[in-house]
Amino acid sequence: MSALHDLLLAPFGYDFMQRGLVSAVLLSVSGGLLGSVLVLRRLALMGDALTHSLLPGLALSWLLLGRGPLALLAGALVAGLLSVMASAVLSRLTRLKEDAAFGAFFLVAYAAGIALVSQLGTRVDLLHFLFGHILGVGPSDLALTAAASGLTLAAFVLAYRGIVLEVFDPIFARAAGMRGGWFYDGFLALAVLNLVAGLQTMGVVLAIGLFLLPAASAYLWCDRFAAMLVLSALLGIVGSTTGLAVSFHTGLSSGPAVVLDLGAIFLASAALSPRYGLLHALALARRERRTVRHPVD
Repeated sequence: MSALHDLLLAPFGYDFMQRGLVSAVLLSVSGGLLGSVLVLRRLALMGDALTHSLLPGLALSWLLLGRGPLALLAGALVAGLLSVMASAVLSRLTRLKEDAAFGAFFLVAYAAGIALVSQLGTRVDLLHFLFGHILGVGPSDLALTAAASGLTLAAFVLAYRGIVLEVFDPIFARAAGMRGGWFYDGFLALAVLNLVAGLQTMGVVLAIGLFLLPAASAYLWCDRFAAMLVLSALLGIVGSTTGLAVSFHTGLSSGPAVVLDLGAIFLASAALSPRYGLLHALALARRERRTVRHPVD
């Protein structure tokens, strides 16, 4: 019992770890909601591309406004929202599909961000935003995270029925008078806001892991959307908590530690899910082979 306390509870006796934990829990809730939609709408890779669009905003803010955290966060938010809007315009006004428009635009944005980062005189503080830095989570970061998570939760509560229709039957949603463009743009705007809120804890490179890995894990266990939303958020909280504890004990950066822990949960889910896991699929295949070899008379 003492060993368990030292392993999981003792790290959170420090103020900076408590702030990091609160931030991770808030992001797990909003990330679980948004990630479930990304997985079900098959937008997972698009979400990954979205994180890369934040990089030029970080670099430009560093060059033009200085190294203040608020300036960097504002730059990332503006860059993400502009990228979403530009890609949406391309997909609607040209023959490009959504995935092609997003992929092309975000690739250019990411390359521009790398080029700008290479011109910076010092990169130490900027790397905190790229890969996460739990020691840097402060009250202003918590306020932004709480606002992003609260806004996301409110949007899902108020528009739950519309979200269900958009996810599972967008054609019927159009026939019922829903405007899919507003839903799509609003959803991506919420995703950008939450990614920016997670820059300090997770970093721009790994923040999307908190969105996709818990949602993908929950998808392997759940057949109902509401259950998937709840389980995705809970898995994110568990993975974040244990990941931060691992980070504290090993010295590993918080972002990679959390993502690796969430990855372990995903791999366990992929193997052990009673209906959709690998072991279940292998057992069914073996049973079918036995039936073919020894048919019942």
